[in-house]
Amino acid sequence: MQPNQWSMKIAETILSQCENGYHPKIANKWGYVAGMTLKAFDWLSEWSGNEEYHLMVKRHMDLFIQENGTIKNYSIEEYNLDHINEGKNLFLLWNRTGEEKYKKAIQQLVSQLVGQPRTSGGGFWHKKIYPFQMWLDGVYMSSPFLAEYAKTFHDSEGFDDVARQILLIEEKTRNPKTGLLHHAWDESREQRWCDKETGQSFHIWGRAMGWYCMAIVDSLEHFPVNHPKRGQIMGIFERMAHAIKSVQDQESGLWYQLLDQNGREKNYLEASGSCMLTYALAKGIRLGYLSGINLDVVIRSYEGIHKHFVTEDEDGVHLHGICRGAGLGGDKYRDGSYDYYMSEQIVSDDLMGVAPFLLASIEMEKLAKPQII
Repeated sequence: MQPNQWSMKIAETILSQCENGYHPKIANKWGYVAGMTLKAFDWLSEWSGNEEYHLMVKRHMDLFIQENGTIKNYSIEEYNLDHINEGKNLFLLWNRTGEEKYKKAIQQLVSQLVGQPRTSGGGFWHKKIYPFQMWLDGVYMSSPFLAEYAKTFHDSEGFDDVARQILLIEEKTRNPKTGLLHHAWDESREQRWCDKETGQSFHIWGRAMGWYCMAIVDSLEHFPVNHPKRGQIMGIFERMAHAIKSVQDQESGLWYQLLDQNGREKNYLEASGSCMLTYALAKGIRLGYLSGINLDVVIRSYEGIHKHFVTEDEDGVHLHGICRGAGLGGDKYRDGSYDYYMSEQIVSDDLMGVAPFLLASIEMEKLAKPQII
């Protein structure tokens, strides 16, 4: 496999779905999946040297960033961590163009985090509508953004807050028997989806673990080496990586929809979580954050992704076996049961899975060939 082959094939497939230069699933709203996809394109632009991938990011971001720096269709009053994620793409735009609108948009999102409701220990509520709840998903949505802000604007308190979020949710959601993290934690113990003693949700969702692992590697990239919590974050990542390795399916190299229910009837190998974990572990190995995890772990998982989830045809690369979405609580109440996680729709080619596949491919190519000659 040549360097950049798969990453560029995935990217070109996404670009082929654009209409007049805009992808319908990225241009339609300010959102976390679009933000993850665009971030992957910026990293691919840097890795491949193809400027068109960065221009794709700029085109889509400029649909939302107004000249006065406000973000179209964004409301700070929702206090929704999902809305922070797309803001990760603003830093490079501001750095490269110097346009104040990008800096103002960054500051608007930081203002949300300053006012974000918190648990008694200082953990961000996932959303205002989910009081006293921390979700693993939310750490990915907010922490890498806040870490890059802290680095860019020399805000040491920002790093402290990122460390607080990463460490607190690990403390509250970790299963002491397996070392894996439950999907979410309710400090109030009011939700039907949580254990009334621990506040933890009932199960270990693969994609939630993926969100959290990606949050760690993407945040650590910005941390100063002398930050007092940096080593502790790396330590819990190392410990958790071994727990993740222990539930890797031996035959396929992949991970299940629910990591605490391997082999149970209806449980299935799931693409988005497998891609996220492959990306995070590969990046952790490459950057030296993981010292006890063998490269074979991600080689097996990446090969498993191709064998079990990937097809190609005249329309490009396709990814199958993606859980469309899963959550807890809400209006149409999601009770966090085994049957609930098995009931969510399984789809193909959703950016929820394709974007992590692109991220994983970039990282695997970097591991295979550290630099392009």
